[in-house]
Amino acid sequence: MFREVLEGNSPGGSGRPLKIGVLTFHRCINYGSYWQARSLVEGLKARGHDVALLNYECPRTDRIEWRCAMQPLLPRRSSRRDIRLYARKARAFQDAIACLPLSAPFPLREPSAMEPCDLVVIGSDEVWNLCHPWYGGYDLFWGGGIPARRVVSYAASFGNYDAVAGIGGHWSERLHQFDAISVRDDNSRQLVSSVIEREPELVLDPVLQFPVALGSRSGEAGEEPYAVLYGHSFSDEFARAARRWADDRKLKLVSVGYRNDWAHEHRMDADPFEFTELVAGSRAVLTNFFHGCVFSLLHEKPFACAASIYRMNKVRDLTRALGAEAHLLPGDAAPERFAAALDRPLSPRIGEAIAGMRRQSEAYLQAIGV
Repeated sequence: MFREVLEGNSPGGSGRPLKIGVLTFHRCINYGSYWQARSLVEGLKARGHDVALLNYECPRTDRIEWRCAMQPLLPRRSSRRDIRLYARKARAFQDAIACLPLSAPFPLREPSAMEPCDLVVIGSDEVWNLCHPWYGGYDLFWGGGIPARRVVSYAASFGNYDAVAGIGGHWSERLHQFDAISVRDDNSRQLVSSVIEREPELVLDPVLQFPVALGSRSGEAGEEPYAVLYGHSFSDEFARAARRWADDRKLKLVSVGYRNDWAHEHRMDADPFEFTELVAGSRAVLTNFFHGCVFSLLHEKPFACAASIYRMNKVRDLTRALGAEAHLLPGDAAPERFAAALDRPLSPRIGEAIAGMRRQSEAYLQAIGV
């Protein structure tokens, strides 16, 4: 079936509306997780289908998610004041998630209890990350027990699970059962291609593929120019160089979503919509998160991404695929590297690469009949 789907002979290629379930990490208190889930759902709905997020439930993983949201900087513990701000942010995420199109709830460990679908789309996010601290190793995200006529992936990722580790027999068998596979980074492409007979398609993250999902709310640039700081646990060297870059240009550093003591201002309780508006109104973005890069690219903002071990696979492969390697900086990057990455508009070649990958992603979507 895998070959038939990619050759355009899928049962869903008749043009009729499909009942599609999207399976991703939509319950995470994370700007990227929220927006990639919403973007994929709205992007598929715009193609004429009945689409909902598959709303699995698990009290244990929800508790872990909330603990992480309240204490994101461990082993450094959040102050009581910061916990109140993080809690406000988490409640805003709960409200935003509740407004998304959700299926009837079902237990995380019982995929067979979900509503039957014509098609289930697994991805985006680190849905195949076997090292994920609370979602790693659940059969659901590998298509196990799902009541659907077809199961495919869109922009799935293994996250920090490195290609050199390989994939065991059980997970290899699961990948063989997919009707079509696409991934969003080269590390994931290598892992999948090591166990199936052909390379998976490399596609764009839904936030870049379906920007219409972000709506038309305007950015709130304000009177004082600023740069967005998105992420946490930056190296001391990166923090000093970034602060020096901002001070030299009289730019306010606004830390969004997390505490960074070296920022000028904090918006730790920003909701998902305020996050996108703050990026849209900024002069530049400093980050160490994958979606910090993605939203910079979406809003055409110069950015500097600090390389980190946990997110290296994702940010390295994204910047490499789009010809944006100059924006990925080592933790001890010299000040001149910040100027080179942040003082000029993004290269037109990056926009051309995004356009090319949008066409590639669209071809994959058409091939699977959506």
